Amino acid sequence: MDLLTLLVVVPLLAAGVLVFVPAKAEKAIRWTAIGAATITLGIGIWFFHLALTGGEAALTEYTASLPRIPWVQSVGITWAVGIDGMSVAMILLNSLVLFTACMVSAHAIQDRVKEYFILFLALGAGVYGVFIVKDMFFMYFAFELAVVPMYLLIGCWGSPKDREYAAMKLTLFLTAGALVALVGILLLYFKTWDFLRLTDPNAMPSFHLDDVIAAADSGYFSSAFQKKTFVFLFLGFGAIIPMWPLHTWSPIGHAAAPAAGSMMHAGVLMKLGSYAILRVAFPACPEGAAYWLPWVATIAMANIVYGGYVAMAQKDVKFVIGFSSSSHMGYTLLGIASVTVMGVSGAVFLMFAHGVMTALTFGLIGFFYDQTHDRYIPNLGGLAHQMPFVGTCFALATMASAGVPGFANFASELMVMLGAWEAGYKVQAVIAIFGVVITAVYLLRALADVFFRARKERWDKLKDARGPFQRSPFILLIVVLLAFGMYPKPMIDIIKAGVEPIVRPVRRAQGHVVDRDTGAVDMRGVDSGLDGEIDTGNAPSERGPRQQRRREGR
Repeated sequence: MDLLTLLVVVPLLAAGVLVFVPAKAEKAIRWTAIGAATITLGIGIWFFHLALTGGEAALTEYTASLPRIPWVQSVGITWAVGIDGMSVAMILLNSLVLFTACMVSAHAIQDRVKEYFILFLALGAGVYGVFIVKDMFFMYFAFELAVVPMYLLIGCWGSPKDREYAAMKLTLFLTAGALVALVGILLLYFKTWDFLRLTDPNAMPSFHLDDVIAAADSGYFSSAFQKKTFVFLFLGFGAIIPMWPLHTWSPIGHAAAPAAGSMMHAGVLMKLGSYAILRVAFPACPEGAAYWLPWVATIAMANIVYGGYVAMAQKDVKFVIGFSSSSHMGYTLLGIASVTVMGVSGAVFLMFAHGVMTALTFGLIGFFYDQTHDRYIPNLGGLAHQMPFVGTCFALATMASAGVPGFANFASELMVMLGAWEAGYKVQAVIAIFGVVITAVYLLRALADVFFRARKERWDKLKDARGPFQRSPFILLIVVLLAFGMYPKPMIDIIKAGVEPIVRPVRRAQGHVVDRDTGAVDMRGVDSGLDGEIDTGNAPSERGPRQQRRREGR
């Protein structure tokens, strides 16, 4: 069995083993979950090392060595996995968050421990599945595998005040978004089947992304089809990001979830939408992406500014970070909309950095909430007196989120802004810079109000994180943020190599998006330095004669 498949199998196998472990054997249950997370962390680090030493060529060679395993051959469902630079970053992210979240859960969860870790491991397996599969059916299935456990984790172990409402709202929004995306997936599926039958009338249908991309590259997908399909894919996956105005499920989900649930929610679950847009929508619908992405850049501004101002008005510390996360996902959307290698690589790097930072932040909030049972900021204050280690870690997380140089978040946000400026989104880039100021205001205020006001005697019984077991998850996440912040080049090079093939077809498409009224060619964002391959419509297209005729017909 290949290592990529093991990323899914190990958590599921551990969850299956826990089914037969007596519920009273809580220590064995905790260590089984931590052991499974440790194995997947080791695999994630191995793939990062492979990409670091062998580059994209090593990842491509590894992927090529993996077979397609027929699952339901009559409808074209196959188990096929693969990896590139973008996948490496997301696999490493999920490995880090899953491992540290299991460590946090080991001392935070005291009720129904067996059921909790079974669901938590299933959640981790679902996220891994989205990041590694190349079959659109299994990508959809893996996403649903992640959503169902999250519903139960929030509903059973979340904050008693609003967990039922939060669990239901999160599930309804994510399921509705997934169903909208499913429409786009099915459109691609049937259109690809038509393409395959051109050369072989008896060809079987296929959900495999390689077949979908081959049909797109041939020019078989018309411009109108791509524009329509991209809308379904973007809106469906955009609800998962979460994209304004489909974001309202996310902050309440953060607030109600248990600490480790919030770590997985903000750390990796919110990244699935952006990843799917880049993995599926960009290569399958490059002309649709080129047509709609200017609107995406506008929506990104709503995420950044609206999310920031709403975060500023919150009095619940978890809601502050929840709305902050929605705001930061606006930077990811802006980087994606830029369709520059710099901007999109920055967006993927920000997904990684933000995932690590929010996992750290929610883990720390959960640590003191489990003792205070209070997240209302005016009731807190001066906690650094009782919890100096937690307070120091929270201050570092705040600096990372605010984009202080030296942390990975700074490098990634800078790349997004430079990419947006390069693509011609200069107003949006300036607004994004202003968004950093807003972020600093509400985060520094929250830090001061929670940890650095006058000491309150009512909190004198609080206990700080002690010993390596309690402190190591937070230290690990801080070290990762600082390591990739001080020296981001290895991660950026890995991500860039994976992003370039994804961005290239959209950038080509931008070179022949013609204004039907003026006949002008919109060349914004076309990068003449990208292998020198710019299609202006004056030379035969590499995308096939059918698409060439379509352009000439315009």
